[in-house]
Amino acid sequence: MAEVLVVVDATGGAPKKVSLELLTIARKLGEPSAVVFGSVDTARLAEYGAAKVYTVDDPEVEKYLVAPKATVLAQLVTEKQPTAVLIASTQEGKEIAGRLAVKLDNGLLVDAVDVAEDGTATQTVFAGSVIVKSKVTKGIPLVTVRPNSVTPTPAESSVSPAAETVAATLADSDKLATVTEKVAEKKGSRPELTEASIVVSGGRGVGSAENFKLVEEMADLLGAAVGASRAATDSGFYPHTFQVGQTGKTVSPQLYVALGISGAIQHRAGMQTSKTIVAVNKDGEAPIFELADFGVVGDLFKVVPQAMDEIRKRK
Repeated sequence: MAEVLVVVDATGGAPKKVSLELLTIARKLGEPSAVVFGSVDTARLAEYGAAKVYTVDDPEVEKYLVAPKATVLAQLVTEKQPTAVLIASTQEGKEIAGRLAVKLDNGLLVDAVDVAEDGTATQTVFAGSVIVKSKVTKGIPLVTVRPNSVTPTPAESSVSPAAETVAATLADSDKLATVTEKVAEKKGSRPELTEASIVVSGGRGVGSAENFKLVEEMADLLGAAVGASRAATDSGFYPHTFQVGQTGKTVSPQLYVALGISGAIQHRAGMQTSKTIVAVNKDGEAPIFELADFGVVGDLFKVVPQAMDEIRKRK
């Protein structure tokens, strides 16, 4: 079976959800092979179909920004001749993919939400209002896939993947940007926004940064992550790192609760694939209600406390 390279994104040795999504897609294209920079739980990768793991554990690669990873991948693609390469459509992933495409003189498709068996990528454009089918016309399918695009599904059967260590051969041009310091972001008790199964988001209707405590309180009650609309982050109600939308993060939880969010197309592009959407807004004509599975027209400062009381009773 043809080999498909999947570049793994991981935190603390655990592959991120998007990497499991990539492996799920890769199984349609051929036999997935995971490319790991550093140390990752290979058993987890095997569970989702990785038949081989290429490990690049070289201090020289981690010492410099992005360029060395693209170089190593180019060497790997040239040597292994895979049928496709899948990379997460994150800030780093897209830069790696762009550099890799140049090195291979290969076509590139970014921000795909799915990839078919023949390498055709599905993309959503204009804030999700138009669906496009695209295919690379030069080289192999080289595609970056947006996080939360598909549901990661374990393989029907898994075996311990074959392991191979990849040596990095870097050029001087790969060493122009040096990493001088790494600072680990402080993690709270809430789940990661893009990985959470429940997300509670607040919008302009929350009114202030102080009032956002109500959003946080409901999120904590549900064991959810906190999100925010662009209007809320631009107004200074909540940090931009929690923005959900076309220019923020894409989420696809089992439950998405939108509080005081009008539902502008920019925001909808980042959450419209959520399995169940609940909206609370005082404007009955708000666009969010066109998308919501359940909607409450009312003052969120009256509705949400009542909802939380009911949730506590059922716990």
